[in-house]
Amino acid sequence: QVQLVESGGGLVQAGGSLRLSCAASGRTFSSYAMGWFRQAPGKEREFVGAVTWRGGSTYYADSVKGRFTISRDNARKTVYLEMNSLKPEDTAVYYCAASPWDAADYSRYTAYDSWGQGTQVSVSS
Repeated sequence: QVQLVESGGGLVQAGGSLRLSCAASGRTFSSYAMGWFRQAPGKEREFVGAVTWRGGSTYYADSVKGRFTISRDNARKTVYLEMNSLKPEDTAVYYCAASPWDAADYSRYTAYDSWGQGTQVSVSS
């Protein structure tokens, strides 16, 4: 398990941009794939995107593809989620997660064993 702390959430208008950060500690960061999930009140946790441990492959949910970009800086032990063209339906608590395994499907939350505390993103109309 690694320790993860998200930051960068806030309130923005529709069409705006926001960058979330997730700082990791406790293990060799570069050995783990990193994912982003989000959860709105009363809804299921939803996959947003993921990046492999080498950073050579990224995956995105259809709802954010083309608008969000996930990246990682292994030297800084940080993963980022750049969010552009934000929509009200993007409003949720965003969580980063670490996967210690070579998962078959990073969109499933069961692929991850470490989670951050979450950061609130609110998008107004």
